Amino acid sequence: MNKTIQLQDLGLQDYKTTWEYQEELFRGVVDLKIKNRREETTVQTPNYFLFVEHPHVYTLGKSGDVSHLLLTEKQLEAKGATFYKINRGGDITYHGPGQIVGYPILDLDNFFTDIHQYLRLLEEAIILTLREYGLECGRSEGETGVWLGVGTPFARKICALGVRASRWVTMHGLALNVNVDLGYFDNIIPCGIRGKAVTSLNVELGVEKVNEAEVKTKILNHFSYLFEATFDTSEINNP
Repeated sequence: MNKTIQLQDLGLQDYKTTWEYQEELFRGVVDLKIKNRREETTVQTPNYFLFVEHPHVYTLGKSGDVSHLLLTEKQLEAKGATFYKINRGGDITYHGPGQIVGYPILDLDNFFTDIHQYLRLLEEAIILTLREYGLECGRSEGETGVWLGVGTPFARKICALGVRASRWVTMHGLALNVNVDLGYFDNIIPCGIRGKAVTSLNVELGVEKVNEAEVKTKILNHFSYLFEATFDTSEINNP
């Protein structure tokens, strides 16, 4: 099993461009698995982890309800935002500046073949990261992601998750609000959940701006521990 993960930081990049790049990497891993099975070979499959930040964009998962987008096409354009229906699970979410997005493209045959466990470990990596900032957070029953104030009237979501998997290969991933303009969430019913708020790390800490590079390092440290993986950083700024 190959537990090395190639790390790439794409910086600020258009959502559709990144989605197409994810699909390219995803298809390469799936095709290699099919070839291994057909030719009875054992060529190691690669794993990737992409960090990226997107311009303002709303994405709707395959099980989502388009009515959860509260903007018309003209209103989207006025806000400088785009909208895509995509092939991950989950409902509608927002990506934008100040949000750390992580896309693990893993062959789970290299780790474990359990999607439920995969989602819980993604959440755990964020929970452990936020605890380093003194925040008590956790899971909300029946609602994927990471939350603060669970079980109180002040429950608020700080990290959304949505993944796709085929032949145990994953894509899409997590979106952690770090220095986000939360006003953009007012234009949707986030993840299709009514009556619950969304928050950002800088708001919770009462600071103007959190060091995003530091947050990324903490996420990777916990991800590496939880998945018993090693990150290859040789192509981090050169995908």
